[in-house]
Amino acid sequence: MSDNTNTPQPSGAVQTTGHAWDSDLQEYNNPLPRWWLWCFYGTVVFSILYWFIYPSWPVGNTWIKGFGTVEYTAVDKATGQEQGKEFRWNTRALLLEELGNAANDQQRKAMLAKVQAADYEQIAKDPKMMEFVRSVGKGLFGDNCAACHGRGGQGVVGMYPNLTDDDWLWGSSSDKIHETLVQGRKGFMPAFGQVLKPEQLDDVAEYVLTLSDEAPSSEDSERGKAIFQGQVGGCYYCHGADAKGIPSQGAANLTDKIWAIANVPAQKTLQDKKAVIKEFVAKGVNNTRVMPAWKDRLSPTDIKLLAVYVHQLGGAQ
Repeated sequence: MSDNTNTPQPSGAVQTTGHAWDSDLQEYNNPLPRWWLWCFYGTVVFSILYWFIYPSWPVGNTWIKGFGTVEYTAVDKATGQEQGKEFRWNTRALLLEELGNAANDQQRKAMLAKVQAADYEQIAKDPKMMEFVRSVGKGLFGDNCAACHGRGGQGVVGMYPNLTDDDWLWGSSSDKIHETLVQGRKGFMPAFGQVLKPEQLDDVAEYVLTLSDEAPSSEDSERGKAIFQGQVGGCYYCHGADAKGIPSQGAANLTDKIWAIANVPAQKTLQDKKAVIKEFVAKGVNNTRVMPAWKDRLSPTDIKLLAVYVHQLGGAQ
């Protein structure tokens, strides 16, 4: 950099810093707009205030907890009484405040009381109550049921039932769904792998496929029918003589095309379909189709709301 300096600039011309490099290389002096500088200084002040109002920087083994507070109702562990308290601001306290405000909403309380006092038939006939059930029930379902049955209730073949169809293992009425939620369910089917020979398992599997028109009748399926309806297999004890299932046993209807356990629709050939059904007949179902009881996890009102919500998912009658 040389020691040469620029000559004074005329008024109105773009100003330079007053230095020159290589005699003719000059640096313009373009200061930032004043409004931009004030905005920048404002963000600096805001960030400093934010650090003190809300939890921020770590300090040793703790952190700056801030002096912002949130008020919400908490249950005193010693007395079990609800008490309104002020807590330091954090996202958990903010969530509890929002949940408390929603729970204390007078319109919500009134509608919950109305739903609680009504029976299932009255709820189904009242458009306003059903609208409320769909709104609240969707949240309850998402928090408690969606992990297994999916957000929309479509389920997972072989693991969790589809709640959007009209096929119900334990009964389709709201009362039965309520009973399922309260006490839970445990699906069971005995294993026939040690009872039936491999060729008998093939025959039973083929007969089961004929029940839903997945396979044509044949000599093999007729032998399978004799096993299904006879004392050797005794499948009719649970699935019924007409194979339409018995809800009190949680036994599936084998005459429709809805498969809760064996993923038959995903198979392309008859042999593949038979193999899927044969596997379940041979191994049975035990301790793999368990739904927990919700009586100790949800309030009676929440269970009632869920029962109505699940009922309407599949349009059950």
